[in-house]
Order: sequence, then structure tokens, then C-alpha cells
Amino acid sequence: NELSTKNMPKNNNQYISAWKIAQRLYFSEENDRRSSRPAIRVALGGIIIGVLVMIVAISVVVGFKNEVSQKVAGFGSHIQVVNFDNNSTYELQPICVNDSLLGALQEISHVTSVSTFATKPGIIKTDSTFQGVVFKGTNYWNYFEQNIVVGTLPQKNNDVIVSQELARILSLKVGDDILCYFIEDNLRVRKLNICGLYNTYMTEMDKLFILGSMDVVRQLNGWNDNQVSGIEVLVDDLRHIGIVSDEVYYATANRIDEEGNALYTQNLQQLNPQIFGWLDLLDMNVIIVIILMLCVSGFSIITGLIILVLDSVQLIGTLKALGADNSFIRRIFIYQALMLITKGIFWGNIIGIGLCALQYFTQAITLDAASYYVSYVPMAFPWLWWLLLNIGTLLLSWVILIAPSAIIAQISPAKVMHFE
Repeated sequence: NELSTKNMPKNNNQYISAWKIAQRLYFSEENDRRSSRPAIRVALGGIIIGVLVMIVAISVVVGFKNEVSQKVAGFGSHIQVVNFDNNSTYELQPICVNDSLLGALQEISHVTSVSTFATKPGIIKTDSTFQGVVFKGTNYWNYFEQNIVVGTLPQKNNDVIVSQELARILSLKVGDDILCYFIEDNLRVRKLNICGLYNTYMTEMDKLFILGSMDVVRQLNGWNDNQVSGIEVLVDDLRHIGIVSDEVYYATANRIDEEGNALYTQNLQQLNPQIFGWLDLLDMNVIIVIILMLCVSGFSIITGLIILVLDSVQLIGTLKALGADNSFIRRIFIYQALMLITKGIFWGNIIGIGLCALQYFTQAITLDAASYYVSYVPMAFPWLWWLLLNIGTLLLSWVILIAPSAIIAQISPAKVMHFE
């Protein structure tokens, strides 16, 4: 009687009244002793699990894409500026660079680093075997400095670092001298010293690249001090690659170097289409996971609302007998279900973000690096995506609640009173 007399809709206060009744029903001590409480807990658990899985799935995929993209960028940067006449090999035609060009690229928004590089294909031969490689001369060592596992970075012109995988194949170690053969019109040989071993878990690239001084490539090709294979540009965020790539193109497209060469700009996706095509497939996997989890959560929401309604048939009959219309009563149970959904979303976020943080700091779940390019499950914290996920889940839940709440219209006060 207290619920039905104090909270009946009056004029423009019907929304507030429905909300007060929903709060009273949801937080009532009597609510904990209902026979439907176990089923409500199951529905709540379904919502929590759905939100939890969606949060973890987004975190894993974004983290994985970021990690692999950064590894690929370590070998070729986010954006490259090369000779317009180049083909798709590592034997690149040179361009002439100067401080003016490098400074103009450095001033572009979101650019963090501008450096030069030079590459040349060759063959490493040992007493027992040989391996085709690409010698890359560079003056930007930040990425490989983070991935050095034994030894140091090159200090002299004949110093190089090779990957642990290549060292394993050729039975090499730090301190060994190697002979690298460069085949052009004439066969040229350079004796190089291994000063360090690196490991990025990008097996194919690890086996391909050895890194050292650009002077080695210049001497082999007879280039001047200002000639390089290209310019590498790094950006502060992967999301800015497209914008920065366009800016770099506009800054270099009309430039002609000292030798009359035109410049050509290409970004990370264009340089490695097969890897990024594979990464794009992960987005489809996330979409499928989200759809499945929304179905699970939606089923739990519908079940929870139906149970709430059926457990409150007497209250519905009483409210109708006192003059409440169907829309007013539907709002009561929709509000009550939304409280349940909000609780599920809250705990789903707490547990999901907690699990992501645990994996981020402990790296407890490992992967086969040969297959996945990383040795553990990487985690990212895409707060905007998580916010959109929560808002979308809440809005979709509101829509889902409309249909099952229609069963309230089928409840007759006379039949309820007769049954009681």
C-alpha cells in the first residue's frame, strides 16, 4: 500500500514516481529474500561476463596491433622518403639529403624523429653455410637499443649487430668476424665484426637484417657523404600515420635533389601490406566477439527483466487496480532492470580492466613468439574505445528492454486478485 499510494503518478511527476518505486523495489531488504534472487544473480553474471570479455578482447587486439606495428616500424619506420625511380628491392637508388629537407620534415606535427638510412643486399658466408641478408646502415638506434640481448651497439665502421636467430643459423656469437659478399658488376667482400645480438621476435626480418654504419654502403656504392637510400620518419601515434604521410608527401613531392632525383613517399601499411592485411583480420575477430557477447548480455538482460516482472505480478495488479497505466508500470521495471545492467557493467569494467592491468604488468600469459611475433599477450588501454563500448552497451540494453516489458500489458488486475 505504501508503494502504491505514495508513488502513484501525478501530473508531470510520473517519471520521478516510477524511478522512486524502482529504487525501492531494487534496494528493498525484502528483495534479497525473493525466490527469484538466484536467477537474478545468474542474469547479473551474464552481463558481467559479457562486458568483461568485450573489454579484454578490445585491449588484446589493440595491444597486439600496436606491438606488431612498432616492431615493423623498427625495421622500416612509419614513413619513408626514397627515390621515385626505385623498384621494390633493397638495392635502392640514392637521393641527396640536406639539413633543409630534414629540418622541414622534423617540423611537421606529430613527427618524433627524422633519420637517414642506406641498404644493400649481400650474402654472409661461413665455413659451413651461407645466408642472404640485407645490410642496413642507419644513424637511429633507439629501437634496436631496446632489443639488444647480448653485446653493444656498433661503435666502429666494421661493427654490426645481427639477430639471435641469424646467429643461431650461422653458429655465430658476439666477437666473431664474418665475411659479407656484395655482388654487383664486381664481387666485393667486407670483413665485419659482430658487436651485439638483438631479438625482436619478427623471425623473417630478424633473419634478413644486419645493422651497422651507413659508411659501409656509401663506400660499396661510391656515394657521396650526402647520398643515402632514403629518409625514415617516425610519428608519435599510429593513428597519425595517414595525416603525417600526406604532410610528408606535400613537403617532398615538388622537391628535386642535387642530382635531379624526384622523391617518393610511402608509409608503413604500403611497405608491409601482407602484415597489415593480417592485422586487419583481427578487427573482424573483435567484431564477432563483441556481437556474441552482446547476444549473451542481451539474453541475460531479457531473462532478468522477465523474472523481475513475473516475481512482481501482485504489485503490478495492485498498481493497475489503483489506476496506473501500462507505460508507467513498464518504466518501473525498465528502471529496475537498468540498475541491474549498470551494476553488471560496473563490475564487468572493474574485473576486465583489472585483468588487463594484471597481464600488462606481469605478462603471465605467454605466446609462441615464432607464430605471433610477441612472447606474451600484449595489452593496451584504449580508454575511448572502452567508453564507447559502455555507452553502446547501455543504449542497446535500453532498446532490448522495451520488447519484454510489453508482457506487463497482459497482466489483468482482476485475474491477479482472483488468484490471490
